[in-house]
Amino acid sequence: MGTVFEKHPTIEQCRELWNEYDTPMHIRKHCMAVAAVAYAIGRELNMHGGKLDLDLIMAAGLTHDLVRLRDRHDLECAKIMSNLGYAQEAAIIQVHMMYSSFSPISFINETDLVCLGDRCVIEHEYVGVEKRYQYIIDKAMRNGHPEAAAKVGELKHDVIRLVGEIEEVTGKTMDEITKDIVIE
Repeated sequence: MGTVFEKHPTIEQCRELWNEYDTPMHIRKHCMAVAAVAYAIGRELNMHGGKLDLDLIMAAGLTHDLVRLRDRHDLECAKIMSNLGYAQEAAIIQVHMMYSSFSPISFINETDLVCLGDRCVIEHEYVGVEKRYQYIIDKAMRNGHPEAAAKVGELKHDVIRLVGEIEEVTGKTMDEITKDIVIE
């Protein structure tokens, strides 16, 4: 018997949430890109024996920054999703900003993939880990937080490890897995 997953919001329901919470277009596009990257990686892993819930990945990716303009948007958004009955999405969204301990490939989960997608995208474009982390470091420096650069560099190593494991399992590079993703 296959795995039974909880019900997740559809893409249309996620769009309705964007409308309800006045999510700006640039943030909607970012959410679409994160969801598309995470979904593509999950689909590829599932073709190689994974058992990832692609509907959960899509829904959490599409809604992870639903209220990004608010303080502590991660917690606010998690609360919204939890109140709507989407506990799995809420759990992913709640940790997406501070998630730093990615699972080994043999235990990879939907949270890993949504957070990885978020760490490979700038605005609405897949750019890969190196460029995204440089963007984060540069932003920290501009905002007067040079101490953050070292910490971000440490966190990047774990993401690079995971990307290497994904590429080994799938036989494809991240660029190959995400090559058809275009968000306009």
